Amino acid sequence: MMTARRLALSGLGLAAALLATAAPAEDFRITLPASAPDAQYDGRVLLILTPKGETEPRFQVAADFDAAQVLGVNVDGLKRGETVTIDSKVLGFPAESLTGVPKGEYFVQAVLHKYDTYKLSNGKTVKLPAARGAGQNWRKEPGNLVSKPVKLSFDPARAGTLDVALDTVLPPIAPATDSEFIRHFKFKSPSLSKFWGRDTFITGHVLVPKDFDKHPEAKYPLAIFHGHFPDDFSGFRTTPPDPNLKCVPNPRFGEPCYNRIEQQEAHDFYKKWVSPDFPRMLIVEIDHSNPYYDDSYAVNSANLGPYGDAITREFIPALEKKFRGLGQGWARFLYGGSTGGWEAAAVQIFYPKEYNGAFIACPDPIDFRQNMITNIYEDKNAYWREGPFGRVPKPGKRNYLGHVPYLAEHENRLELVLGDKTRSGGQWDIWEAVYSPMGEDGYPKRIYDKRTGVIDPAVAAHWRDNYDLRHILERDWKKIGPDLQGKLNIYVGDMDNFYLNNAVYLMEDFLKKADPPYQGEIKYGDRAEHCWNGDPTQPNAITRLRYNSMYIPKILDRIAKTAPPKADLTSWKY
Repeated sequence: MMTARRLALSGLGLAAALLATAAPAEDFRITLPASAPDAQYDGRVLLILTPKGETEPRFQVAADFDAAQVLGVNVDGLKRGETVTIDSKVLGFPAESLTGVPKGEYFVQAVLHKYDTYKLSNGKTVKLPAARGAGQNWRKEPGNLVSKPVKLSFDPARAGTLDVALDTVLPPIAPATDSEFIRHFKFKSPSLSKFWGRDTFITGHVLVPKDFDKHPEAKYPLAIFHGHFPDDFSGFRTTPPDPNLKCVPNPRFGEPCYNRIEQQEAHDFYKKWVSPDFPRMLIVEIDHSNPYYDDSYAVNSANLGPYGDAITREFIPALEKKFRGLGQGWARFLYGGSTGGWEAAAVQIFYPKEYNGAFIACPDPIDFRQNMITNIYEDKNAYWREGPFGRVPKPGKRNYLGHVPYLAEHENRLELVLGDKTRSGGQWDIWEAVYSPMGEDGYPKRIYDKRTGVIDPAVAAHWRDNYDLRHILERDWKKIGPDLQGKLNIYVGDMDNFYLNNAVYLMEDFLKKADPPYQGEIKYGDRAEHCWNGDPTQPNAITRLRYNSMYIPKILDRIAKTAPPKADLTSWKY
């Protein structure tokens, strides 16, 4: 493995030279067995090496400098019995190629992340990984093929071939089942099905109130908890923590048994939910996973389709009809953190009358002049700060002390290893898939070259005009501002791990002078990391588990102040 210092100092010029001049080294031959379920496969074949044997290699792939080594290549029409070779010319991470992997013994595993063919409504044909129940996690997606981990001796100075067989098919994931409090609503979207050229569904995991079935006359306010892929409704547990629970430590929070804290918080929320003085309402988490990511960002997109309209104008009304929602904008609310924070903000801004308030925690960049730490309109490069005689790499993450575990280039190179054409399922790629125009080949246009970091100003302009939330608010405030007063509330730590507070500062600069006044609130957590969400009395480890309770008082206050005359304020208060 490369040391942290060597990895941090490696440049893209060195990377290109290594790949171009790499001497022949031991390579890997990966075989699709005759027993494979499908006769042939399109997709991405990944090879993973790690010295650590505690978990399977596929679960050790990450952007960190000390993560497992991974390399990847595309396959098109790979047939049963055929092989694919990963050699010293194949791009990898953390080492640039196999020649950078030290001699040693490694646990080795291969994965075939399978792609489907989509014939889009605009006539384009693309190959993408279908969402099959694991939230676009290539490590777990049903139907992917993996090899059993084996321990092999590898030497980059030795010629030869090591064989790996894709001998295991990942099984289907059973859908969640209904219970007294959690119900599930699978909805076929007409607009998305048309866009993708196949049946496309959105699923809601709905938390219903106490005695929901005993009060058929009641209609309820709706809170939408936006965020990453949910396999079920999270943070709700009717029983106390498991007394036989095996503790799982959380190094970030310094907690030796964080899974017990999670179970206790989930049970405490259940006790609040059924208590006599807690409001009776609906909360929904939405599975809108898609071929590019674990969720759609809940907006219309050239590459993902009309998810904004599908969720707000198709899915939500149908869900409210089934679960007796009040079905009016004054009774709908949004909240979420990180990706969910951006979604809550964007949905409220793009549909100002359809919702009555967004509680926006640690949002993904809401001003692209600080897209992490890059100004995509003025900077030339997403990876480097460049001067006439030198350059400095841009960080990709920090802790509250400012320590950096990887750079922007590292995380983007990992994504390129996992999938080209914006197909990695990673964070930078989904921003590109959502915000960019579609290219002639049917895939998203790159905002910057994935190898060099050079920014495309034309694509940046498209991002600005369509998805830069601060820019859109400032441009359109006279029109939409009156419908947004009191609805935008933002919370972020001033040491957010991903520098997300930077864009909030710029948003605040505008909102403080907005006319008419925005009438919301913006709060910062002192030395708080990702994802601080507004409670200064509790640490991150706790507040991140309380989204479903901490914004409820603010929602009730908003209803009391803004409900129209003759609004139903009683049927749901039993």
